[in-house]
Amino acid sequence: MRLVRFFAEGKASYGVLAGEKVRPLAGDPFQEGVRVDDREIPLAEVRLLAPCLPSKIVAVGLNYADHAAEVGQPLPEEPVIFIKPSTAVVGPGEPVLYPPGVARVDYEAELAVVIRDTTRNVSPEEAPAHILGYTCFNDVTARDLQAKDGQWTRSKSFDTFAPLGPWIETDLDPNDLSITLAVNGVLKQSSTTRNMIFKVPYLVSFISQIMTLLPGDVVATGTPPGIGPVRPGDVMEVTVAGIGTLTNPVR
Repeated sequence: MRLVRFFAEGKASYGVLAGEKVRPLAGDPFQEGVRVDDREIPLAEVRLLAPCLPSKIVAVGLNYADHAAEVGQPLPEEPVIFIKPSTAVVGPGEPVLYPPGVARVDYEAELAVVIRDTTRNVSPEEAPAHILGYTCFNDVTARDLQAKDGQWTRSKSFDTFAPLGPWIETDLDPNDLSITLAVNGVLKQSSTTRNMIFKVPYLVSFISQIMTLLPGDVVATGTPPGIGPVRPGDVMEVTVAGIGTLTNPVR
C-alpha cells in the first residue's frame, strides 16, 4: 500500500495511492489506522507533500562500508547517529535551496524508515511492528561546513535539506533494495541496502534505547558511495526499488 500526504481542495490530507487515483483517508493513519474514504481524486489534481511530518529525523552516518572507505573513515562499531530538524523537510518536487556562503552542497540518497507509533526500548525482533513503511530520503549536506565544524549539526540542518517522499510504501522488505541517485539524468550513486552495515530492525532498536521515537518520525539509514556536489539548476532523483523516485531541483 502506498500512503500519500497531499494538498487538494484547500487542505492537506492523507490518502492511499491507487494507480492514477488518490483515495483520501478518514483521519490520520498514525492515530486512527488506514480507513479509506469512498471518494477518489485524480492524481493530476493533487500536489504531493512530504508523506509524513516527523518531529525529528534520526539519520545514520557511515552505514555502508564502501562509503566509509570513500570518506576515509573506519567502520563504526555501533551506529553513528545525528538528528536533522523537522524544519528541513520538503516534499517531492520542492526545491532544495542553496544557502548563501556555502561552498559545496552534496546529495546523499537513502532509504528512510517511517515510525508507526511511540517506540521506546524495543528489541530488534520487536522493531518491525513499530514501522509503518519506507520512503526515499536525500540527506542534503553542506560538505564544507561539515569538514569545518568537526560535527554535523549545522551542515545537515539548513531549511530544505531533508527531501522526503514521494510516498510511504507499507509492504516492503528493506533488506535488498537497489538505491540510486541521478543528477540531471546522470547516475551518481548505485548500490543496494544489502550492503548496509547495520540493518533496519537493529537501527530502530538501537535508536529507541536512546530516545523515544514518535509516530511519523523518520530513521534515515545511511548513504552508499558516490556522494558529490550539486549546483543551482541541477535536478536530483533518488530512486529506491519498490518505492519510487523522489525528485527535487536545486535553487
